[in-house]
Amino acid sequence: MKVILKQNVPSLGKAGDLIKVNDGYARNLLIPKGLAVEADDKNIKAFEFEKKNILQKAQKEKAGAQELAARLSEVTLTLPRKVGDQHKIFGSVTSKDIEVALKEKGFDIDRKMIVHDEQIKSLGEFKVKIKLAPGIETELKVNVVGEES
Repeated sequence: MKVILKQNVPSLGKAGDLIKVNDGYARNLLIPKGLAVEADDKNIKAFEFEKKNILQKAQKEKAGAQELAARLSEVTLTLPRKVGDQHKIFGSVTSKDIEVALKEKGFDIDRKMIVHDEQIKSLGEFKVKIKLAPGIETELKVNVVGEES
């Protein structure tokens, strides 16, 4: 089935691309989620008309993500945690903890955008990646300190 992508889809293409995918993939995932429309004559004509608006919207989102990435790269989060023996914290610092700390600082970042390769289970300073948009990521400093009781 041929479809027209309405949004950028990783590993498939960019908004506005006309691609061929399996029927089930198009009917069960792409079309219901609003990522694509079936490429018939009516939709192709309508999409050519809307293509300019979609490309402008994508450009605006990319510019906003780049500006947010620049602001986030300058932020350092300090997270106090209870500490046990050998400077190990109880539990670990999760992406949910980072999301809550960012919301307190005024950033609206979903925890699914936060990527940390290893679990944070000790005191110290760590770098955490945040994927804001396809091709736009930034690093955030997370400083884990011992909590005074």
